[in-house]
Amino acid sequence: MRAVVQRVSEAAVDVDGVRIGQCGPGLLVLVCAMRDDTADLSGKLATRISRLRIFKDEAGRMNRSVLDVGGSALVVSQFTLAADTNRGNRPGFSMAASPQDGERLYLHFAKALAGLGVPVETGRFGADMKVSLLNDGPVTLWLDTGG
Repeated sequence: MRAVVQRVSEAAVDVDGVRIGQCGPGLLVLVCAMRDDTADLSGKLATRISRLRIFKDEAGRMNRSVLDVGGSALVVSQFTLAADTNRGNRPGFSMAASPQDGERLYLHFAKALAGLGVPVETGRFGADMKVSLLNDGPVTLWLDTGG
């Protein structure tokens, strides 16, 4: 699985002009299931993200996790993270999971993150979404389970 994790002051996702998910201080997580990914990898990615020490402590050092600071997360599916841009000008997406597997693993990831104690809201899998955020830092990380 792949994810782009952004530390945010706030983030929101709208579909057809309607707000369907948002978070306050915490994380915006754009997540993509890759071909051959499993629920186990999805759960491991959720655990890894919940423990990332990317929030400032009293000394101003990135030493706290989203759990430590009582933050929340907005989780949005982003199959374009599977893009292969090595040939030509048009990205290829053959490494992405099938839509059925992608949705299943995306929802599993969101549920696993919530199960670890992070309040989670989500986008809508497969929808045309408008995502807005106020990046804090900015802090943006790319994670890949390499499964």
